[in-house]
Amino acid sequence: MRERLLGYWSLSWVGLIGNIIALPIIALIISYGPPLKVANITLAISLGWPAAIVGIVSSAALLAERKWGVTLTLVSLSMVISGMGPYSVVRLITLQDIYGIGGFTLLTTLLSTLALIYWCNPKHRRSIRL
Repeated sequence: MRERLLGYWSLSWVGLIGNIIALPIIALIISYGPPLKVANITLAISLGWPAAIVGIVSSAALLAERKWGVTLTLVSLSMVISGMGPYSVVRLITLQDIYGIGGFTLLTTLLSTLALIYWCNPKHRRSIRL
């Protein structure tokens, strides 16, 4: 019998929808404007889009109840945190836009950290899934 995990399905769906929505948002941020344009393009190509694509695949694997979906989710969330964390700090310090992209990326980093803590729960890897 399966162990019931609180929030598994809702976070899997939120991850899938959020990562699909992230792709055009990243493109919008790239075309946003001159401040930090080189950093925007570099992070979008090297971390933003790959993390979103890995997140889409991992969310689909979680919805299909594959064990490797949790591992891929941890990789995707780590990519998001490693890219958006420093970017948000630099953006907040240099441009001081707490209500703009800097605040949005900081909030995304904090939510991704909470999601990472949730998916690190060993119960996700012990359950009887395919």
